[in-house]
Amino acid sequence: MKRETNSPPRWAERLIENMAAPHLREEILGDLFELFQKRSMRLGELPAQWLYVLDVILLIHPRLWRKNATAARLTQHSTDFSKPNPIVMLNNYIKVAFRKLNRQKSYTLINTISLSLGIACAILIFTLVRYHLSFEDFHADKDRIYRIYSELHGEKISYSTGVPNPLGQAFRAEHDVAQKVGRIAFLPKRVVSLNPQKKFEEDIAFADADFFDIFNFPLIEGDSRSVLREPNTALITKQTARKYFGNTAAVGQLLRIDDSLMVRVTGVLRDLPPNTDFHSQIFVPFVNLQDHSPWMVEKDWWMSVNKEMQCFVRLKPGVTAASVNKAVLPAISSTHYDKEMAKYFRFKLQPLSDVHFNMDLRGKVDKKNLQTFGWIGFFLVLTACVNFVNLATAQAVGRSREIGVRKALGSREGSLFWQFMIETAIIATGALVIAAGLAHLALPFVNRLFEINLSINPFQDKTLPVFLGILLIVVIFCSGAYPGLILARFQPVAALKGKLTLQTPGMFSVRRGLVIGQFAISQLLIIGTLVITSQLRYSQQADMGFQKEAVVILPIPDNQQTKIKTLGTELSRLSGIDNVTFFDTPPASDAIGSTNIQFDMRPEPEKFSISIKAADDQYVPMFKIPLIAGRNLFISDTIREYLLNETAVKALGLKTSDDALGKPATINGRRGTIVGVVKDFHFRSLRLAIEPLCLTTHSEVYNSCALKINLSYMATTIDQMKAEWTNIYPSSIFTYQFMDEDIERFYKLDNMLLRLIQAFAAVAIFVGCLGLYGLVSFMANQKTKEIGVRKVLGANTSDILWLFGKEFIRLLLIAFMLAAPLALWIMSRWLNDFAYHIVPGPGVFALALMTTFSVASITVAFRSVKASMINPIMTLRTE
Repeated sequence: MKRETNSPPRWAERLIENMAAPHLREEILGDLFELFQKRSMRLGELPAQWLYVLDVILLIHPRLWRKNATAARLTQHSTDFSKPNPIVMLNNYIKVAFRKLNRQKSYTLINTISLSLGIACAILIFTLVRYHLSFEDFHADKDRIYRIYSELHGEKISYSTGVPNPLGQAFRAEHDVAQKVGRIAFLPKRVVSLNPQKKFEEDIAFADADFFDIFNFPLIEGDSRSVLREPNTALITKQTARKYFGNTAAVGQLLRIDDSLMVRVTGVLRDLPPNTDFHSQIFVPFVNLQDHSPWMVEKDWWMSVNKEMQCFVRLKPGVTAASVNKAVLPAISSTHYDKEMAKYFRFKLQPLSDVHFNMDLRGKVDKKNLQTFGWIGFFLVLTACVNFVNLATAQAVGRSREIGVRKALGSREGSLFWQFMIETAIIATGALVIAAGLAHLALPFVNRLFEINLSINPFQDKTLPVFLGILLIVVIFCSGAYPGLILARFQPVAALKGKLTLQTPGMFSVRRGLVIGQFAISQLLIIGTLVITSQLRYSQQADMGFQKEAVVILPIPDNQQTKIKTLGTELSRLSGIDNVTFFDTPPASDAIGSTNIQFDMRPEPEKFSISIKAADDQYVPMFKIPLIAGRNLFISDTIREYLLNETAVKALGLKTSDDALGKPATINGRRGTIVGVVKDFHFRSLRLAIEPLCLTTHSEVYNSCALKINLSYMATTIDQMKAEWTNIYPSSIFTYQFMDEDIERFYKLDNMLLRLIQAFAAVAIFVGCLGLYGLVSFMANQKTKEIGVRKVLGANTSDILWLFGKEFIRLLLIAFMLAAPLALWIMSRWLNDFAYHIVPGPGVFALALMTTFSVASITVAFRSVKASMINPIMTLRTE
């Protein structure tokens, strides 16, 4: 049958018949046909057909072939709505979220800033912790690499990173448990000269060739089979090669070390990575140590240990550290010591992964500090999340009518919850981007503070994107979950009537708890800052038992007797110098060694170890160390006499100091006479208790010189010192440092910790203030009518301030009651690391409370006064 001419295109109708769901097909075709007829009458057939095709094309949408909703209802729960499209719903959520956030600019701004600061701190802390945990993790077979360290078992056990010089050779020759054994001796600040005009101060290491078989420090120039196997050769890093020779080939060049050793460069190492504790840039064969520092390698001398003389081993597969500690190392002690000394000198294996963190063995960072940083980062993020939750729950009342309308129109709880989560995700994502920028800006400060070179680069550090992703998810759920549930559970009738108030049971008690938690975190950090500051001030200002002011220390590159005497004579002639003394270590130093002592005619050595200092006869009068018995040391170049401190006398079991005078003593294998007893002084940091100490003359090991100068002529005196010193040591580099600055280095790590905690405490307080300001602003808006009524009835500004402040004062006091005991416990544990420390008194806690109270009061008062200044007539009209 021929089709009528005024009909729509048949192919378009068939397209709809094939695509449309059965329950929609007839309705769509009917509507399109009616529309086609009207257009045909008004526009003509051809335009109507074109418009028909256009309508069909516009109708092509997933809704066109969607199944009948009635069928779905039969298999699921009864509902009057079709299943929502997730993509459409997500687009709707995002669109509504942006509208809402744009309307609440102050709320969005406060939350974005607080989250940005918290996340930025977390990123910095993660980068710092990750950097330290990565130390020495790039070596192959790192799980089998160990350092042998010494345990000196006296009355107390002391530890040393060093071992006797012959131990490495004995371990290698007498026991077949290690693949490689490498000895290394570190000598800091040696003078390296290319010619008389080109000199550098460098850290030098004398190492066995096997050392580079144990560790992964790749060679980029030279023959790996021969490096450090020939005497008078050297390996240098690429950085040093560029520094010394520029673009000229480094291999084959000559270097002079301290005027006592000439070496030829035979290889260039790739630059050492930043995450290693080996910082020497020049490596020389171990056999050359005999030529440079023979006192460090006295043959078969097992009776002392030097912390710079270290030994590393890589055990064979299957050999455990426990078995070596149990059998091999005790066997070495038994073989090379007598029965008593074998009990005193014991050796153990230290895993390579422990080297960076073990503070007893000169580790760089205590893992407790990293844990502290981790907790601080957690608390800062938590504080920002608490801010978010507080403000969101406060804003919830203002959104009650919106929620009521949505529920009345059919929104489910899940839809409302995810709507709020999308708002939270948008703020958190924006905050994450800003935080990354803030962390990048703050990174130079952290690098300067810790003298490291951190970088924030997600393309180089694969763990950083994972951390950021996890952190974002955690922040979104911690910040948005609770407010989202609160909003979603509003009863529509109560919400539409506006009957939700701040006193709704069960809702705002949680908000108060969060405010208390926020105050508690701030007070915890403030108390920690105050305690650390007080302890460091005590450590740096405490009486060390010797004079440290106006004392300058110079290095002695060459301790030849003639040069030392000439230098002393020339410096003593300078008008700005009061006194001169030569020694191996200054009165307070962590470089002091310890050894055994055998007193008088006692048959066996004492069970305690004694620290030993070598110094001339001017040492005691120069530093004004009180002499409480006997006399000072006489002038001598060799060990003939000893001075003991009070603790050593007590350790010997003598009743009085006079009982030690005139008695012989064998210390470090050298026999001498005790001629005096000095008053105890702190010869290490205040972290350590004063231990037995002896002073003796031994000019062969003098490597420093101290001068008491007149500060009024300091600049002139230093120029004169430099001239005299350079005349005697023309090939060396003149350097100096003040004694008190040297002592401050004991607490360098603590000062870093303090500055970082101060910064984090400031961030915590600022974030808390932002949250407080937001809450008070919201309360001011909620109480606008109440404020107007009170002012009409005669209330003044102070009354309005009290209206807002009384609740926060109560919360602040509760927070203090929680934070104070916790802070006392944490800081007491930290202070226990110091043998001499302060006791946190009530003043510290009162100051922390006053600081928090002042900051909170200023924040509350700023917004409260603003609310109280509004004309009550205007507020009442508004309401």
